[in-house]
Amino acid sequence: MHTKLVASLATAAVSALLIAGCSSDTSSDSTPTGSSSSPASSSASANVSEVFNDADAMFARMMYRHHAQAVEMAAMAAGRTDNPEILTSASAIEAAQQPEMDRMTAWLTEWGQPAPSSDMGEMSGMDHSSGMGMMSQQDMDALTALSGAEFDRQWLTMMIEHHEGAIEMANTEIADGSNADTQQMARAIVATQQQEIDTMRGLLV
Repeated sequence: MHTKLVASLATAAVSALLIAGCSSDTSSDSTPTGSSSSPASSSASANVSEVFNDADAMFARMMYRHHAQAVEMAAMAAGRTDNPEILTSASAIEAAQQPEMDRMTAWLTEWGQPAPSSDMGEMSGMDHSSGMGMMSQQDMDALTALSGAEFDRQWLTMMIEHHEGAIEMANTEIADGSNADTQQMARAIVATQQQEIDTMRGLLV
């Protein structure tokens, strides 16, 4: 089972890299809200990462906070479970999402946007009804009180819902964003997190 999980996570990583490679030369066809460059000058001299619109900025801010909660949930696994599949999955989530958080922070800084925050208090309205898979503080508190098989099942259930929310957010960015880098990340998130959802569902059986 452990070997199968590692193979699945490796497949997800390869899929994300392939998608990133295929989309790396994508450019925006419209003048974005957040860029002051004209279409002619932007194609000649502006860095493509400087071209963004409101959807790109929203994606970076909100996905940062979404990732922060996933990393927090992943960190809970240590000391609460001895299940190697859960621990491997949690480590993979932390390893993938922390660097993405760093990139989103850099984009917002480059665009002159407010720095993102991982303060879950700022996301008080983003509970199960929000459609983004965010857990309430009550959910998080309840998870911390569990251990062993009970923790495993609840952690998997919550993380699957969380990933589904991330995919929804990423698909919105793919549809509405204009920045090539953020759209590349969004496509990688869809591919990687869907693979992780499939793996985690298998562990719930």
